[in-house]
Amino acid sequence: MSLQVRRDQVGFLIGRGISKRRACGLIGVSRSGMSYESRIDAKDKPVIEAMRRLSGQYPRYGYRKIRIFLSREGHVMSPGRAERLWRKAMLQLPPKRRRKRISSARPRPLPARAANHVWAYDFVFDACANGQQLKSLTIVDEFTHVICVRNPDPR
Repeated sequence: MSLQVRRDQVGFLIGRGISKRRACGLIGVSRSGMSYESRIDAKDKPVIEAMRRLSGQYPRYGYRKIRIFLSREGHVMSPGRAERLWRKAMLQLPPKRRRKRISSARPRPLPARAANHVWAYDFVFDACANGQQLKSLTIVDEFTHVICVRNPDPR
């Protein structure tokens, strides 16, 4: 157990009516340690606030990129400290959205089994050297790959 958890347990026992001396003896915490205030928490507080502000502004950035922004603001730190403070602030990246995939249960078009069974068509556009536009309707037999071309706009 961490020291902070044990201090909380001693505080709970004191709240239940047990003396401070007895509660500290039961839990195994020195009485002088009960009044200890960590200076690290006070030192980390402005960095954590800046980290929360930047992570709200850039939600897709993790602690590595946020550390770069913090160093620009004057909070220079090692990557290890940045990760420790990121975890202490309980910051997380939002989960990545999965790409929608085509369902395998969806009916697929039947492949061609014989000539004249499946035909495909498409419009093809091109331009002449003089700038005139050509538009052609191409029809393809999927089995034999025979192409029929028809110009729908015979100008």
